[in-house]
Amino acid sequence: MANGILIVDKPQEWTSMDVCAKLRGIFHEKRVGHGGTLDPMATGVLPVFLGRATRAVEFAAQGDKEYIAGLRLGVVTNTQDVTGEILSQNPVQVSREQLEAVLSAFQGEILQVPPMYSAIKIQGKKLYELARKGREVDRPPRPVTLHSLTVEDQTGPSEFVLRVHCSKGTYVRTLCHDIGQKLGCGGTMSTLRRVKASGFTLQQAVTLEEIQACQDPAALLLGVDTLFTQHPALDLEPAGEKKIRNGMTLPLPGTPEGIYRVYGQSRQFLALCQLEQGKLKTIKSFFEV
Repeated sequence: MANGILIVDKPQEWTSMDVCAKLRGIFHEKRVGHGGTLDPMATGVLPVFLGRATRAVEFAAQGDKEYIAGLRLGVVTNTQDVTGEILSQNPVQVSREQLEAVLSAFQGEILQVPPMYSAIKIQGKKLYELARKGREVDRPPRPVTLHSLTVEDQTGPSEFVLRVHCSKGTYVRTLCHDIGQKLGCGGTMSTLRRVKASGFTLQQAVTLEEIQACQDPAALLLGVDTLFTQHPALDLEPAGEKKIRNGMTLPLPGTPEGIYRVYGQSRQFLALCQLEQGKLKTIKSFFEV
């Protein structure tokens, strides 16, 4: 049985769910989920969870993301990227220095209005369903955090490459749109490549072609514990392992409080646990029952 995390370099024009469906067929495993949606036009890091590892999907969505994005100034579209209908187009005279001067307004914690073409629900309706009917509704701004935002390159008179390190829930295409508004010329996202998500990087990613060509695709899977490497490991004695396997609290007096990756005698990853007041409690178990 396939259990683990596969870091996929998502191809363009595929949805994240398309990738999951493909992997269900390759691995003959029904339990497949991804750790953070990428739009069809985007490529790059898509963590996919198989088998028992799908229990970790909820933790994957919480992490920061890093992107390389194309910014095209002078163009505004209804989707805030180049796949949409052009609403306005203006000649552009913006230097790299002028662009860099406005980026400080978009760093740190900011409020971002979600785009109409998004899966966010308002009054039970997904925004993109309303947008396709030509409707626009008020969207409350949401707080997001941009840890860093830099200009990596200028590839044309109105074409720039940005590197964006941001919190979950950040819309990079909305960021491109808002930067264009700030400059007074309009802007849209021309390309998007995710280079880091949930602590995983492009260096760990494999393409669908590589997965299909692999004689043993299961060999490409990472252990689910790789999602939690920011937490220290804790090895248990047999009696303690039995308690954790049975869902019981394990007394560990003198052990520092915190969140731990907990392992059994065979170094099998058992659970993500919280230690408080000398007692170890399971947050989520990952061992096969």
